[in-house]
Amino acid sequence: MRLTCSLAALAALFCLLVLTGCNRAEPPIVDHPRLTSAVTMQDVTFFSASLQHEIPYRVVLPASYSSLGQKLPVLYLLHGGGGGFRDWTNYSDVAQYAANGFILVMPEGNSSYYVNSATNPQDRYEAYIAKDLVSDVEQRFPASQSRDERAVIGVSMGGFGAVVLALKHPELFAFVGAMSPAIDVPSRPFSIKRISQWRRFRSIFGPWNGQHQRDNDPYVLARSAEVTKAPYFFLSCGDKEGLLPANKKFAALVRERGFQYEFHVVPGGHDWNQWNAEFPEVYRVLYHHLGAAAHVRIR
Repeated sequence: MRLTCSLAALAALFCLLVLTGCNRAEPPIVDHPRLTSAVTMQDVTFFSASLQHEIPYRVVLPASYSSLGQKLPVLYLLHGGGGGFRDWTNYSDVAQYAANGFILVMPEGNSSYYVNSATNPQDRYEAYIAKDLVSDVEQRFPASQSRDERAVIGVSMGGFGAVVLALKHPELFAFVGAMSPAIDVPSRPFSIKRISQWRRFRSIFGPWNGQHQRDNDPYVLARSAEVTKAPYFFLSCGDKEGLLPANKKFAALVRERGFQYEFHVVPGGHDWNQWNAEFPEVYRVLYHHLGAAAHVRIR
């Protein structure tokens, strides 16, 4: 009898613990955007036909955008792996540049590398960015539809995504910035120490050296791209990063092919301290290369 009661008590305790765990509130999302009084921020959630679900993005605009009465150049900012669409406003001072007449768009990329997945038909992140997102932004906001007034910049995974999107869709972007891009991810060799990473990359890029991998490999894309139609490339990498050799290799390739580009080795590691410090230089070059039409609007 005692044994039966003890088992019943243990079972009741177990159920209580399970129910308590299930009802436990999720930790709040920490969001601390670095804004100025000259800008305004909006978070948008829309249905992506490519992904077949709703997904958010963040927008920062000039505070007076509704009274400007004109289309504004757009800068798409892609976050890194393990991050999210709030990262750029939370960990950098990029929002201040919206006051100069930019629309800043920060999409959610999850851990997709901003490509269409080889194994999950609904993880079509390239199509989501290049088609659905651009279209939604241009319907909701006074965003220019001109290639000469559209740029894409990313850090780490986002830097990889910026390069691949620009090479595969040169009609969309006049400028691409890749800060510490994980440029070698599709062709990164197998390592037993990183077997989980290998499996994740193969789920995104498909079998090793297969067609899907080649279709999304920046080195392969840069070798076959039509240079005269390619955007301007701003490439940078920290001098303390393991990604530096891969980025030097990519910079040598675009130089050999005759791309318009520049490559900077800057102090620092793979983190927001380095990227935030480098962004003013990215912006300076962006301002110069966006085109005459954008210069009329950017102050």
